Amino acid sequence: MARLSVNLNKIALLRNARHTGVPDLAHFARLALKSGAAGLTVHPRPDQRHIRDTDVPLLAALLARHGGDTEFNIEGYPDDRLLGFAAAHRPAQVTLVPDAPDAFTSEEGWHLDAAQMAIAQPAVAALRARGCRVILFVDPDPRVISRAQEAGADGIEIFTGLYAGAMRDGAGEAASLAAITATARAALAAGLVVNAGHDLNLRNIPPLIAAVPELAEASIGHELTADALEMGFAPAVAAYRAALDPAG
Repeated sequence: MARLSVNLNKIALLRNARHTGVPDLAHFARLALKSGAAGLTVHPRPDQRHIRDTDVPLLAALLARHGGDTEFNIEGYPDDRLLGFAAAHRPAQVTLVPDAPDAFTSEEGWHLDAAQMAIAQPAVAALRARGCRVILFVDPDPRVISRAQEAGADGIEIFTGLYAGAMRDGAGEAASLAAITATARAALAAGLVVNAGHDLNLRNIPPLIAAVPELAEASIGHELTADALEMGFAPAVAAYRAALDPAG
């Protein structure tokens, strides 16, 4: 079954609305792991609007103490700051996104044209040299797979936002899912790890898993946190973990 990596950005966003440290990020990290998450994801953006730089060592240490096969996934643009986090904390996985520093959220993947390849390729090499699995965030487009392979990445994370939007709107979801499936098939044939993320929820995950049962991991934060407002955080994590199981 696909591993669930709980993205803690929105817990941090709520915490940052006050100066009291509530909700406590470490507490929710431990709760996510206790409730079935296989790992934790953070995206420490330069503006510090949710995950702060100081959260990264805290969570790295928490996962090290937790042990087992739990993984730390750091997302971000491959600049010196992100490479510094990887050098200091050696996350199991780094997911590279092509976001500008002021991006609202990650809504576009790497195209890996010549200009982007000049950015991605040396970053991938540096991260792999530090023992990190390197994932490139890409749009659902099979044509990018050969370039991701050329960049030296271990795998891809397919942007699922268009698919999620199509399902919300009730139009075009079959075509969106077909594009994801074709991209996943091309990546698997190339020997790449296939992850997925963005706006995944309890409604749109089951068709995705049915179409791509080989999915290795889904990084989920926003929709899980929204569901947790009704369900509670631990039950929401457990529900998302169950949804990622091809056996149902």
